Amino acid sequence: MLDETTTPLPPREDVASAPADSPAPATSPGRTVWLTRLLVVGLVLAAVNLRPAITSLGALLEDVRDGLHMSGSVAGVLTSVPALCFAVFGVTAPRLARRFGPGAVVCAGMVAITAGLLIRPLTNGTAAFLAASALALMGIAVSNVLMPVIVKRYFPDRVGTMTGLYSMSLSAGTAVAAAATVPMTGALGGSWRLGLGLWAVVAAVAVLPWAALLVRDRRSAATETGDGEGEGERTSARASAPRIARSRTAWALGTFFGLQATGAYITMGWMPQIFRDAGVSAGTAGLLLAVTMVMGVPLAFVIPRLATRMRNQGPIVVALGACGLTGYAGLFLAPAAGAWVWALLLGISNCAFPLALTMIGMRARTGPGVVRLSAFAQSTGYLISIPGPLLVGVLYQHSGGWELPITLMAGLMVPQIVLGVVAGRDRTIEDEC
Repeated sequence: MLDETTTPLPPREDVASAPADSPAPATSPGRTVWLTRLLVVGLVLAAVNLRPAITSLGALLEDVRDGLHMSGSVAGVLTSVPALCFAVFGVTAPRLARRFGPGAVVCAGMVAITAGLLIRPLTNGTAAFLAASALALMGIAVSNVLMPVIVKRYFPDRVGTMTGLYSMSLSAGTAVAAAATVPMTGALGGSWRLGLGLWAVVAAVAVLPWAALLVRDRRSAATETGDGEGEGERTSARASAPRIARSRTAWALGTFFGLQATGAYITMGWMPQIFRDAGVSAGTAGLLLAVTMVMGVPLAFVIPRLATRMRNQGPIVVALGACGLTGYAGLFLAPAAGAWVWALLLGISNCAFPLALTMIGMRARTGPGVVRLSAFAQSTGYLISIPGPLLVGVLYQHSGGWELPITLMAGLMVPQIVLGVVAGRDRTIEDEC
């Protein structure tokens, strides 16, 4: 997809090896400036649309429940659907990418997100609403997996920079959707249907650059590549793809991804309630959560660039974990007194997400390897993350306080650090398989 030119290994900003089948980097005369810019725009717009389907719904969940007469149990299931869809649909990304190319699959993912977000507000029943949400989440799932693949394949000499750019864009999209959905809904007359449907317009914009790249690829394939050669490339990709389940690094990275996702979901779902139970006002608790989320915007750009300059990312894992442990200790001992400090530290700790995405691109040498590793790590990780927020809710309900849930959160940080250090070692899955 997009550009299948094979070139020698390029100069690089990082220590990660460029894949042997990578196309020319942005500086190559084989790639035009407009094509590089279109790739960057497409990457940013896709990343912006990977979370608003979730966070916009969270902001209006009570209105949606009332409008669709949705039971509390169904609403609880709805909050767990994203991680489940990411795990289930994410595993299909490697096969789809081999069959159609990663660019085409991302384009289809943006179309699915647009369609799901457009249909969802038009539904009048819970089942149809869930189905439309699942359609959007399916598009998000395959795009989640293929973002590191796109970066590794088309920017092999700028893995850190481009991973940071799309991680920052993803964080910005998450924060803006969470903060702006309610005010925009109010400005549109208070209709939750309009408030949710507006994000379909943003998703539709993201389709445009990927559609243009797809048209460009189809024309190039028609003039430059015969059917036999295309089939040979697919066969070569299948042959060179490693047996991912045999890699200890892949398991460590998948579990690390799952534990950091667990911590992030718990923080986003329960941190305001922790502060409110400690005597902090509802408005201030919301601002504290916003601080935690906003920390991901600048750090999501800095951390990947730093990580790709290091052969071993273990020290970054330890530093982020230390911030998390300190933040949880503060929540346990003095949640209200140091609320802003704890929110800041937990926001830094949650930046293990862009680090995990960066390590996916660095722990595989080849394009097929990155596809397999990304699908394996993210699908495994999101499966691991599903029970965490639910377990915290159960512990909170039965213990009547936050001591036991916070102890669990801090306890999960320890294996996250250990497995992150293992995943951060300077090796690739091809070496282990």
